[in-house]
Amino acid sequence: MKATDVIVAGGGLVGMAVAWGLARSGAQVVVIDEGDDAFRASRGNFGLVWVQGKGYGLPQYARWSMESARRWPELAAALLEETGVDVQLRQPGGFHFVYSEDEWRERETRLAWLRDELGGHYPYEMLDHAALKTRLPLIGPQVIGASYTPMDGHVNPLKLLRALYAACAGRGVEWVRNQHVERIEHANGTFTVHGNGATWQAPKVVLAAGLGNARLAPQVGLHAPVRPNRGQVLVGERTAPFLDYPTTYVRQTDEGTIQLGDSMEDVGFDDTTTTPVLGSIAQRGVRSFPVLAGLRLVRAWSALRVMSPDGFPIYQQSTQCPGAFVTTCHSGVTLAAAHALRVAAWIAGGDAPQDLDVFAGDRFLNPQRTLHHAH
Repeated sequence: MKATDVIVAGGGLVGMAVAWGLARSGAQVVVIDEGDDAFRASRGNFGLVWVQGKGYGLPQYARWSMESARRWPELAAALLEETGVDVQLRQPGGFHFVYSEDEWRERETRLAWLRDELGGHYPYEMLDHAALKTRLPLIGPQVIGASYTPMDGHVNPLKLLRALYAACAGRGVEWVRNQHVERIEHANGTFTVHGNGATWQAPKVVLAAGLGNARLAPQVGLHAPVRPNRGQVLVGERTAPFLDYPTTYVRQTDEGTIQLGDSMEDVGFDDTTTTPVLGSIAQRGVRSFPVLAGLRLVRAWSALRVMSPDGFPIYQQSTQCPGAFVTTCHSGVTLAAAHALRVAAWIAGGDAPQDLDVFAGDRFLNPQRTLHHAH
């Protein structure tokens, strides 16, 4: 039996960001990580620090995303100072392309609603094809326009994960690999976490286990009905720099490779790649930037997003088992700064961030509630 201050179940971007934030506050932290048998959403994402369009129907989520993006430079600088790893944060703003008049109207409606709900503090532009071409000269003729906001950016997500691991190690976080959390018990203010052949105890436990949270949350009086949603990504060979901005469907990494993606499929726990979906992703990439037509593809992958029924995050402390927290979302990159700098401070004993109660998992237990959807 090993005792510590906080046990974090899950060693992905969410768990490691929270663990690092807790360690910065002086807590002794153990991270229990399932290892490479896990679905590993953190290793299969697009790397966007993305704000625009998020929170339609729930302005608190727009504010949450905006604040995390605003604090991202603070996170990147701290990680660089502690680890020497540059996560390649770039925040020049981002573009969402539209290919029809209907898409244009839908996009403009969404962003105007967000701007109105946030009291005007939501900068964006709708650009027609000519205006877009002045900013992205290689844009294809089938793109009729785009929305742009200066709030968006991107990072290298694998360097982010590496930096968080290194920063946690530097602050004494114990990382336990290849351990599956079997069950969690709560008695007399102490949580006992049972792995396969090992046991830990702490007065606080954080569920950051991605899709595993659905199984673990009820054991500590929480509700996290998350489900998988598959996204597939294509990676093209390194090319000369041509895209200085992230976009929803295409981005050029700091290393020069091209990423194409943004598919969404409800296929259960199947994380294989499929040719029809990859073909449509490639086709949309070429429609967006015809210069990509001859691009050689070097690899493809798919990963399972962690989605709640309405697409928004779940953050909550258990009233039944105080000291148990759940943190889960499908935007582990965008929200890394919020998790490291705000959620961790709350778990450590500080005040809950503004609006956090909106994200309680209990919202899904209310049959009268109207579900808004993040996408």
